Amino acid sequence: MSQLRWRKSSFSEGHTDACVEIATDPTGTPHLRESDDPHTVITTTPTALRALLRTIKTGTLDRPGR
Repeated sequence: MSQLRWRKSSFSEGHTDACVEIATDPTGTPHLRESDDPHTVITTTPTALRALLRTIKTGTLDRPGR
C-alpha cells in the first residue's frame, strides 16, 4: 500500500493529523485510511464507496445531539 498516492479529505482539520485519506490503485480499487493510523487500510469497491458517501451525505449516520 505504500506505493499508493493518498489524498486528504477536503474536510480535514488543516494542520492536524486527524483526517480521512483516500487512494486508488492501478485497477481503480479505492482504499481508505485515517492519517493518524496509516497502517490500517480499508479496501472497498467503487460501488460500495459511492453507497457509503451517499448515505453520509443524507445525514442518516449522524448522531443525535452532535
